[in-house]
Amino acid sequence: MSLIPYSLSRAVLFGMQPEAAHDLTMDMLAKGQNTPLACAWRQSRVSDPITLAGLQFPNRVGMAAGLDKNARAIDGLGAMGFGFVEVGTVTPLAQPGNPKPRMFRIPERDALINRLGFNNEGLAAFVANVKKAQFRKQASPLLLGLNIGKNAATPMENATSDYLACLDGVYPHADYITVNISSPNTKNLRALQSDEALDALLSALVQRREQLAREHGQYKPVFLKIAPDLTEEQVSVIANSLKAHGMDGVIATNTTISRDAVQGLQHAEETGGLSGRPVFEASNAVVRQLRAALGPQFPIIGVGGILSDADAVEKIKAGADVVQIYTGLIYRGPALVTEIAQALKAQASGR
Repeated sequence: MSLIPYSLSRAVLFGMQPEAAHDLTMDMLAKGQNTPLACAWRQSRVSDPITLAGLQFPNRVGMAAGLDKNARAIDGLGAMGFGFVEVGTVTPLAQPGNPKPRMFRIPERDALINRLGFNNEGLAAFVANVKKAQFRKQASPLLLGLNIGKNAATPMENATSDYLACLDGVYPHADYITVNISSPNTKNLRALQSDEALDALLSALVQRREQLAREHGQYKPVFLKIAPDLTEEQVSVIANSLKAHGMDGVIATNTTISRDAVQGLQHAEETGGLSGRPVFEASNAVVRQLRAALGPQFPIIGVGGILSDADAVEKIKAGADVVQIYTGLIYRGPALVTEIAQALKAQASGR
């Protein structure tokens, strides 16, 4: 159990502008990781191993991408008890993202809106930070996912080249790689989820992955992260493409552009991706559709709106194998990681 009750930290952080609170938190995690300061948020990791895509996950709860865009705090996040941590999204070149303000809380719905826009320090800095992380020295290290995207300035017709550049850069350092085509905050990015564009991208990625596997002597799974704002027909197209190209798994889902659940509340009309409780049902619906289309063995990571152990169990019942959290961590704190991990372990063992 962490030494400082999260209710105290939250009161301070929620008194700040959201992005300032985010930056302060990431600085604290980065500077305090692997020091006695980490006792402030450290949680014992629940042991509940599960094998997916050829990887053994230490437990079924992970940190979603987006919190640690520059891979500065892998060890700090890992100390919270996660079985796996995903960092990024990284783009080939550094970019500032969208103008501020670009993060907004909607506490009445346990929700956030962000339009950050893949703000990051670029691939070279990202890989350098990954190399500094010490988690692999542990007896049973967490798994590390590296999430890749395209630069905002790269024309859509050249998007594949950005993804391939990132894949080349992160491949030796990842346990798995996530291809993010579902952020609503990079213009036209979600168009890559369409039939022809998706087939072209996945074909190029799989071909390069096979080449990299030969070069490095090690096969690294590649997952696709998709949006919740998809029709059943679109989910079916994506499922067929995942199978046709031999992808290793899917992450469902990213943030939503829908505002149905937050209408009339302050900040509800801000553009960007809405996360937290309002995306829970839409995410679960996509997970259910994917499971039905992909069959029982295809790896699915469920993410979206998990703010309790019951939410996580429901996500698993919808068809996910493991889950990730982000907004739930902001509203509930590190104790949520252990709460979920224990509940999923109990659920898996039939208790």
